[in-house]
Order: sequence, then C-alpha cells, then structure tokens
Amino acid sequence: MSQKRSRLLVVLVAFILTAAACGGDSDPSSGPSPTPTPPNPTPTPGGTTFTITSTGVSPRTLTVPAGSRVTFVNNDTRVHDMASNPHPEHTDCPPVNQVGFLQPGQTGTTGNLTTVRTCGFHDHNRDTDTSLQGTIVIQ
Repeated sequence: MSQKRSRLLVVLVAFILTAAACGGDSDPSSGPSPTPTPPNPTPTPGGTTFTITSTGVSPRTLTVPAGSRVTFVNNDTRVHDMASNPHPEHTDCPPVNQVGFLQPGQTGTTGNLTTVRTCGFHDHNRDTDTSLQGTIVIQ
C-alpha cells in the first residue's frame, strides 16, 4: 500500500470515529433537542400578571379561569398596598387582599380566585387614584 493511500485511510478512519463519537439519536426524524429556556425570576406581563408603574396598573383588566392566581409586579419607585374593592372594607374579593403591601421591585400574588365573578381592586393608600384601580374577571 502506498504512503498516500495509508494517509487517506488514516484520515477516513479518523473521520468515521469522530462522526461516531458525536453520537445522537438513531432516529433521524426526531430532530435536535430543544434548547431549555432559563428561568425568569420576574413574571412577564400578560395573562395573569398586572404590572404597576408610575403611570398606574397595566393592563387595567384581566380575564382568568376560575382557580387561577394573579400576580402583581411593582415596577414603580413607590410602595403600593393592593386590595379588593370596596375601600376601606376590601370584602368583594378576599383572595386579592393577599397581594398586600409591595415595596418597589416586589411581587405579590392573590389567593386562588375560585368564585366566578368580577373583582375590583385598588391601592389602599391611594384609593381615589383611578390609574391604580382595575378588575379581574373570573370565568
């Protein structure tokens, strides 16, 4: 065997061994594995999250299925004390009262919203500020 063929054979064997070492699923239809997403420590605004900023609460209304919990994220520089309507009794939707006092950067979560109804909420310390009022529609 010539030296050129010997080198070619060595390169070919090395390629085959490298390819075999990469392994993988023997089922070519399975495709690559999904890349896991890192955990997000701050809830993102959306389906079950209210965000509080210097301009108020956003969104103003959320519709959730019965049994859900709703999160309030305080992205304002002020403290907020979120509570159920009416002020000052806070009796319409007691699970909302579990959110309570939120320092800037804190989150709070309601209890389980199990009763089908519409719950109003407000900032207890700024109860007339309509930008800090909203509703949760439980279906």
